[in-house]
Amino acid sequence: MNIILGIINIIVTFSLLILVERIFKREGLYIWICMSTIVANILVCKSITLLGFTTNLGNVMFGSIFLASDIMSEKYGYEDSRKAAMLGAASQVLFMIIMALALPYVPSKVDFGQESMMTLFPVNIRIGIVSVLMYLASSLLDIQIFKKIKQRFPKFLWLRNNVSTIISSCLQNYLFTFLAFSGIYDIMTMCTAANVASVLEIIISLSGTPFIYLSKKWFFEPKKIS
Repeated sequence: MNIILGIINIIVTFSLLILVERIFKREGLYIWICMSTIVANILVCKSITLLGFTTNLGNVMFGSIFLASDIMSEKYGYEDSRKAAMLGAASQVLFMIIMALALPYVPSKVDFGQESMMTLFPVNIRIGIVSVLMYLASSLLDIQIFKKIKQRFPKFLWLRNNVSTIISSCLQNYLFTFLAFSGIYDIMTMCTAANVASVLEIIISLSGTPFIYLSKKWFFEPKKIS
């Protein structure tokens, strides 16, 4: 069941990304990246089992961030992609600050959300800082690798899309896992978590290839007739 839901999740999420970019152009990608950085960090709170391995629901949203960044680089330029990465990091920081201010409030007797919010949005400075830094570093690395491959192999969109995303996302998985959870989990547990997440990110990246072609080729602007 989870595999079927995962396939549906990928198709719907990436389709919505393409639709948003079609309607709002580069501004839509800015919105998507900022939104996804927040949503992905919420979805990681839900663990699921796939083929006997435990993972979380944040992988598809994180994958959509890299896809959005690659579409931005391909269609609108690298400076816009860098700006989007910075806005995504800023969104994460602002969200954490706002939640840190909200959680200490003493709830009323009729409140029903405090306990759930304390579970979903605990203030962990170490994990928060590592999360923002690893997101920003991996996003900037993705943009740079995408640019270098495009300069060398300009015709192979699938190559630059997948190589940049797979390298960046896998590196992010390993660095985040070891920096955020060293001393909390043993090495074997951290390696297993990073390995599973990386395999899923590779599958998600490959699944996004048709969508970046769809964004570039199908949704085109009509030529103006003079």
